[in-house]
Order: sequence, then C-alpha cells, then structure tokens
Amino acid sequence: MNEEHKGFLAKAWAVQHKIEERQQRIGKGKYGRVLKMARKPTNEEYEKTAKITGLGMMLIGALGFVIYIFRELVAPWILKALGY
Repeated sequence: MNEEHKGFLAKAWAVQHKIEERQQRIGKGKYGRVLKMARKPTNEEYEKTAKITGLGMMLIGALGFVIYIFRELVAPWILKALGY
C-alpha cells in the first residue's frame, strides 16, 4: 500500500471509532435518565395536552385581535379627542 492510501485508512478508522464511541454514550449523558423515563403519552394525556394548547392559541389570538381593534378604532378616536 502506498502512504496516501494508509493515511486515508487511518482517517477512516478514526472517524469510525468516534462514531462507535458516541453510540456507546447514548443514554449515559446529561439527558440519559430523562430519555429512559420518557414514554408515549396515553390517548387521554394527548387529548388534554391538545385541548390546553388549542385553548392557549385561541386566547393569544383573541388578545392579538383586541390589540388590533384598539389600534384601529380606539387609538385614532383618542388622538382626535386630544387634538393630534
């Protein structure tokens, strides 16, 4: 084998070893315990989460609409009353 080919093989083996080391560490780091405890939610838990999330989105949308109405209708009226 020539030197260029040996250098390429050495680099390839180094990359392979890094990948294997990372794979062995999965589940043992900072979040390993959390991942081991994680589970698929039940249908009831999923439905509750979806309802609460939907309600939150509706509330934020309603707040945005109220701010829009205030800006379009009430603010000009106030500025007109103040003489601007």
